[in-house]
Amino acid sequence: MSRPRAVLFDCDGVLADSEMVVNRLVAEQLTALGWPMSAAESRETFLGLALPDMVPRIEARVGPLPPGWAEELSALIAQEMTLHTPPVEGAVEAVRAIAAGGLAVAVASNSARAELAAKMRALGLAHVFAGRVFSFEDVERPKPWPDIYLAAAAACDAAPQDCVVVEDSVPGVRAGRAAGSRVLGYARETPAGVLAAHGAEPFGAMAELPGLLGL
Repeated sequence: MSRPRAVLFDCDGVLADSEMVVNRLVAEQLTALGWPMSAAESRETFLGLALPDMVPRIEARVGPLPPGWAEELSALIAQEMTLHTPPVEGAVEAVRAIAAGGLAVAVASNSARAELAAKMRALGLAHVFAGRVFSFEDVERPKPWPDIYLAAAAACDAAPQDCVVVEDSVPGVRAGRAAGSRVLGYARETPAGVLAAHGAEPFGAMAELPGLLGL
């Protein structure tokens, strides 16, 4: 298998094991607004979506949100991630091995910019990704549109078709495929068959990743 020019990583559920922490905060906020929800239900409802795409769904259920609600939620998540961002098992080691193997690496996440920066610092990966960390706030359209992966590929000085995207959600897989990249689907939260149905190549452990990239 030929080596790619660059590897473009999603963050939540791929690098940061933050899904349940974030979804607990979202569930608490929505319950307070009158939409009773557990962390698991929040994950099921919003997995892979950027905050701007969550807001219409929320307002359809609870009515207009208070001014600044989305920004306050994002700040709350960033604060929580600064205190504690658990890594996905084997992810940090895989990123370091891939970078040491000479491949360019970038992050492309539907997280807000402040949240994403907090996660990178907490994981100890900010310097590995350097200036190649992209939030939905850095592009015109979030996933499942391809914009964020096109930007990440360009930052790595690579054509999208020469990149591999590492994702764990359907919106993320769709974004990577729409960009023209090969997509590896980390089948931890989303079943392998679902990821494959949207064009990803499923895998089950981060320790497998360097080998899947020809390293």
